Amino acid sequence: MKRSLIISSFILVSALAYAQPKSPVKNNATLNDTLRKENILEDEIIDEIVETKRAPQKDKVQYFSQLTRYGFKNLFSRNTFSSTLPYSSQVNPHAESYMQDYLKVHSKSLLKMKDWGTPYFNLIDNIFAQYGLPKELKYLAVIESGLSTGATSWVGAGGPWQFMPYTARNYGLVVNGSYDERRDYYKSTHAAARYLLTLYKQMNRDWLLVIAAYNGGPGRVFSAMKRSGSKDFWALQYYLPEESRNHVKKFIATHYIMEGTGGITTTSQSGNGGMEAGFTGSLDATGSSNPYESSSNLTAQEKEQAETQTISGKYNSAVIAKNLAMDIVVFNKYNPQFDSKINTNGQFELILPADKMQLFLATKYQILNECVQLLLSDNNIPNNKTVYPAKYGKARKKG
Repeated sequence: MKRSLIISSFILVSALAYAQPKSPVKNNATLNDTLRKENILEDEIIDEIVETKRAPQKDKVQYFSQLTRYGFKNLFSRNTFSSTLPYSSQVNPHAESYMQDYLKVHSKSLLKMKDWGTPYFNLIDNIFAQYGLPKELKYLAVIESGLSTGATSWVGAGGPWQFMPYTARNYGLVVNGSYDERRDYYKSTHAAARYLLTLYKQMNRDWLLVIAAYNGGPGRVFSAMKRSGSKDFWALQYYLPEESRNHVKKFIATHYIMEGTGGITTTSQSGNGGMEAGFTGSLDATGSSNPYESSSNLTAQEKEQAETQTISGKYNSAVIAKNLAMDIVVFNKYNPQFDSKINTNGQFELILPADKMQLFLATKYQILNECVQLLLSDNNIPNNKTVYPAKYGKARKKG
């Protein structure tokens, strides 16, 4: 009951804080005191998460998610994004000029990623929800690595979240000559959630500053705050290194493509000076009703050696691919839009190479159980062996 009252009171206080631009001095003092207490409790939860390396309990997540969602208040004019409203009516006017050049170059590849990246996004959403994190943050993995487990930067950052070895170890990942858990989607995403919460605590509870710090380090953001005299990203952005500014720009543009409706690649300025989505067409979220649509993406030899099996249940493509030691991109080539189709239709015509199909049939109940556990899990990281892409041999795992 106590926690319920805390949650309810915070929601009410937050609504007042953002809905009323001006309040009497006395009320402001009371509000600020309340928010300070909320921040202290929020910090305690973050410290607990980082120390235990586990997601918080459900009641704390419910409370915590009410706080963290306001971290994007500087990106959206209405504090949070609503899929029911035009994107252009919500995005902060300061963000408009950030998008143009990036969209011209990258929008086509991002639109394709909306399709093949679905299982990755579903996995990240599930894990971030356990930590009370905004789902928008999954697009940080897009701009960091293009969702690739094999991504490695010139300075040695690796995996979809581009952890440096020492940072990865600090947040619970094993990185040594035999294993590199930075390339394990499950474990690295849990670690990323804990690291993002640490930065959120440090960066004035502003996710745009978190993204800048994720790229350039907290020290550079603190320096920009000091030199600019502001803790607002839009005010201090030009005190940041260009790469960090552009990182935020990439995030905003990626979010625009991924969350905007439809499926073309350009934006145009409307007559009133605001940005209007120039979407002319659509990307079907569920894809064609033909379960063999993937056959057009397969070679004649692949088609000949493939087998099909009708399956039903709460399967997850990332879990299937991991258990079959398949690269998720290869799995998606055989089974495009797997997650959205099986969730919509309740069943799916699974297409796999013959040897992988035999392995699937032998372990399908174990795989289904793992998928269900992932769906229902609160705070446990699946205890599964990391499966590395074939091209990442022992030589690439060192360090």
